[in-house]
Amino acid sequence: MPSAIFFDLDDTILNFSGPADAAWRETVARYDGDYGATDAATVVATIDRHSRAWWSDPERHRLGRLDLQTTRFRNVADALAQLGIADNGLARRIADTYAQLRTEALHLFPGARETLEHFRDAGVPMALLTNGDSLGQRNKIERFDLAGFFQCILIEGEFGVGKPDEKIFHHALEALSTEPASTWMVGDNLRWEIEPCRRLGLHTVWVDFLGEGLPSDATVTPHQPVIPHQIVNNIRELIEA
Repeated sequence: MPSAIFFDLDDTILNFSGPADAAWRETVARYDGDYGATDAATVVATIDRHSRAWWSDPERHRLGRLDLQTTRFRNVADALAQLGIADNGLARRIADTYAQLRTEALHLFPGARETLEHFRDAGVPMALLTNGDSLGQRNKIERFDLAGFFQCILIEGEFGVGKPDEKIFHHALEALSTEPASTWMVGDNLRWEIEPCRRLGLHTVWVDFLGEGLPSDATVTPHQPVIPHQIVNNIRELIEA
């Protein structure tokens, strides 16, 4: 049993990425009559390309996740412009509809609450470390009644820096009065959570929620692969062993 556990939120406790593709398809289909001769599948694919290009840059990713709605609007507007589709407020309608559908589709992974309850009842202090803006992340925490599980909640938009900045991990260690060697970091992002916490001496648990295994490009440098101490597909596996 660890002396403390740090949990990520999105794609670790909450299924955040899963509803995305379906939400985009449903959103774009709602405005099918506004694309002229362009079909909805092409619009979805073009939005996806612009989004992937935006999020692939680390600095744009940092800025974009602190204002998701503006970032989504920009990517949709750029996609419509590339396709020659008149906007007239269409990009804003698409971005707003997507945000609503994506929010409605969010849900806890099966067994997530039971896992948190298990460690809480065992007396293990826990911290929640999540990137993103304050309003969006706080809304998720409140909606799923998660705050009571954690003695420390650090949100990038409130704390000032996010993962993988070591400051956030040091702060959590100090807040829970725990040592790295006996502390677990549980998260889905190899670069944001696993690599920095391995370097700091924590026990790292990578949540492979897609079940695809370690990617071939999971390296800091060509000679330093990011290898977690433990791999699970769902955090409930932490209490099933």
